[in-house]
Amino acid sequence: MKTIEKIGESDFLITKEYKRFVEFCEACRRNRYIGMCYGLPGVGKTISARHYAHSDVLEYLAANPREDNPPEDMKQCRTIVYTPTVSNTPKQIDAEVSKLRHHLKFVVRDANRDENSELSHSFHTPEDCTELIIVDEADRLRLQGLEQMRDISDRGRIGLVLVGMPGLEKRLSRHAQLYSRVGFAHEYKPLSREEMLFILEHKWRELGLTLQPDDFTDMEAVSAVIRITHGNFRLIQRLFTQIDRILKINELRTITTEVVDTARENLVIGMS
Repeated sequence: MKTIEKIGESDFLITKEYKRFVEFCEACRRNRYIGMCYGLPGVGKTISARHYAHSDVLEYLAANPREDNPPEDMKQCRTIVYTPTVSNTPKQIDAEVSKLRHHLKFVVRDANRDENSELSHSFHTPEDCTELIIVDEADRLRLQGLEQMRDISDRGRIGLVLVGMPGLEKRLSRHAQLYSRVGFAHEYKPLSREEMLFILEHKWRELGLTLQPDDFTDMEAVSAVIRITHGNFRLIQRLFTQIDRILKINELRTITTEVVDTARENLVIGMS
């Protein structure tokens, strides 16, 4: 059973692209700017946003309010991730964001309690400790929804990051009042070859195998994975789910190009 400190940690690997995303979010939070993050589906935008904001821990504590004190990392957490529903209204957006901010406030308060269940002398319960709101699936927001998010950002002096598909920046440019507030733009790019090698080494290890750089069979399989996924993080995850299944069914202990190609045949890969 996972401890609360390990929730959301096991499947996440720190990549160079994630570090760039963190720098971008920190700049928006620090300067209270509106930022845009866009990228192809599956490159890792959502999982990066959730990891940065400790969303899994926040959601766990929301569902388990009697849980012991939150982990140490939550003391300095100042970010929430909001995903609007497909059908949304300004009133609904305001209520849902307010609920997330309210919950973050109490999690941060509880994380700053000492062993005697008293708040540490250096921390006082804030009215609202949210400093950055990341809106995932921002493409779902119509103009009124975008204006509602801008109003929340303005009134609370909160940084705002809109995460969506390529083309988000062009759509926002048609709304001059909102676009004039955009201070940063960040393109979340697919994994580089070096990052893929780093991730694939971990994927081999998850299957109880060791990736050997000087083994032709292993490197041939790596090349096949890179060719199929083109650095798409989500596709790598899905492909290795199938690879794991094929290895178990056939009682194999080696990932070959034949195994990778068979796994590929069981996937639906959309055009991007």
